This record gives sequence, structure tokens and C-alpha cells, in this order.
Amino acid sequence: MLILDAHLDLAMNALEWNRDVSRPVEEIRLREAGLSDKPDRGRGTVSFAAMRRGGIGVCVATQIARWVHRGNPRPGWHSAEQAWAMTQAQLAWYRAMEERGELNPVTDVASLDRQLAKWAAREAGDDCAIGYVLSLEGADSLVTLAHLERAYASGLRALGPAHYGPGTYAAGTESEGGFSSRGFELLAEMDRLGLILDVTHLTDQGFWEAMDRFKGPVWASHSNVRVKVPHQRQLDDAMIRALVDRGAVIGAVLDAWMLVPGWRRGESTPERMNVTLQTLVDHIDHVCQVAGTSRHCGIGSDLDGAFGREQTAADLETITDLARLPGLLAARGYPVADIDGIMHANFLRVLREAWSR
Repeated sequence: MLILDAHLDLAMNALEWNRDVSRPVEEIRLREAGLSDKPDRGRGTVSFAAMRRGGIGVCVATQIARWVHRGNPRPGWHSAEQAWAMTQAQLAWYRAMEERGELNPVTDVASLDRQLAKWAAREAGDDCAIGYVLSLEGADSLVTLAHLERAYASGLRALGPAHYGPGTYAAGTESEGGFSSRGFELLAEMDRLGLILDVTHLTDQGFWEAMDRFKGPVWASHSNVRVKVPHQRQLDDAMIRALVDRGAVIGAVLDAWMLVPGWRRGESTPERMNVTLQTLVDHIDHVCQVAGTSRHCGIGSDLDGAFGREQTAADLETITDLARLPGLLAARGYPVADIDGIMHANFLRVLREAWSR
């Protein structure tokens, strides 16, 4: 089955983690043996080959570079210009992967249809290029709004205004507040260009401000539910209903601290906390129950998003194991049409609608 993964930090892994994802996962892990600069060294789960084996023919792939203002203790760049330059380096890496035949850019309905046709026609073992929709996670690298138009011309099609901490355009996870005046201008420019708004990482205030101000297409690329893990990063039921009303899709995410309550980074383990792919299905099922339909659920795994096997489902060895989700959903009683929607068709619907405006 085709899988659309709505959130993968591929370029971040390539340029900041120095992972050559064109190589097998096992080789990437071996290359990191003995390294301790990142908590997930030797535990990565993503490579192009693993994605192909799992049926992940389309993904939403990110650019990400945080600008940290003076006094902000989070890691990041010390100016917007530095952050912009990093996003352009990431863009250059995506272009290099296109030249290698690993990735195909998906920017409109025509290129989406071409990618789906190529993927459907591939032979067993064929190294068909994976389609990718370019998304910006956190807007602080946009030096001016003119940079957003430049990014759009380079293929950007979705944007999350915030990430972690305070931001230039909007406050993010584990901070307070909403959109700045520049942030409201950003939303207006996104609407003009037809960009998809990713509400992931917005604060509660920012979420509702975005719902009120932004009239274009919306999704939550990688978000789980607050009723199961009480945290600002999660969506509460009122937010889920608001997204349903906008026709949005919510991508379930595999970061373990977002799957079960009480997770302690660096201490908890998936085995002790009983985190499995079934736990992810629990979050998906809750969204379905609130929505009254499966049309607003999808997958946004965030695998290798600064965590690896130490902080994801215990029964997931690589991203290939996303292919087990259809069977788990079927065992819960989900019919084939609903499973198709969750695994790819729901996000495809949002893309088609966004690009047909």
C-alpha cells in the first residue's frame, strides 16, 4: 500500500546529523558507532531504501533552521540570515537528491499525478524516486516576507510558523503567546500564495488565532492527542473538531513522549513504557472518534526527528515498519477504504484541494 508520510526531517539528518540516507539504515548506524554528540546516534530508522520497502512513495520533507534571539537557550542560529542560509543549504541537498534519482519534487496536481503513476507502475525492487512536498518547519529563517515568495518559487508548499520556544512570527511549543504583527502578515502572504498552513507546534493561543485569521488550506502534519498525553504540544478535542471543520488532516507522530504520558527523555525506554505501533493507532482512533470519520487522520511519523529507536515504538526497527499499520488498523475493524485514507488518500485530498484553488 502507498504510504504518505507527512513529516520527515530528511535534510536536517543529511546536513546536521551528517547521515547519508541514500545508504542502508544498517550502514548509517555502523558509521555512527562510538559517536555521542546526538542522543540518537546509531539508532536511526530512515533511509531511502527503507522508505521504498515500506511503500512510502510520497512524503512531506522539511527545511528547518531556528533563529534564537539573545537570551534564548535553545540551539539555533544567531541571526535570521544564518538560518535562511541553512535552509538554502538544505534546499541544495534536496536538489542533489533529485539529480541522483532519489527524490522527485511534488509542487502541483500535475507533478503529484506523475509521481503516483510512476510509483504505481514500479516493478518489485525498482528504485523509483520518492515524491516530496517541501515544507518549512518554523518561519524564523524568513528574513522578510519577500523571502517567503522566493521560497515558494523554489518549491515550498507548506509552512509551520512556529517550532519550539518563542519565535519571530509566532510562539511555539513550550512557550506562551500567539502571533506577532509580523506573524499575521505572514499568514496573509501564505494565503495569497496558496501555501498550506501547518498548525503543528503552535501554542493554544496561536492555534486559535490562526484558525480565525487564515482562510487557506490547513493541516497538522505531526500531532497527537492531548486527552492521552496532556501537553501543550498535543491537540485537544476542540482543536481536533476545528480542524475537521476546515477539512484538515492530522498526521499521527511516532515520538514516544507524545504517545504515552510520563515519558522521561534519556531515562524511559519504549519497552518499559509499552510503546508500540498499537499505541499510535490509539491516537489515530481517538481522532476518528472525535471526528466521526477517518477522513481527517493520516501519518506524520517524524521518524529521526532528533530521536531514534530509543524514543519510538518498540516494535519499529526502521521506517519500513510503517507498512504494518494497515494490518493493525484492519484488526481494529477499519475497512479498506478507511485504511487507504489514513495511509495516503486523506493527505492527498488536502494537497489536491489546496492546489486546485
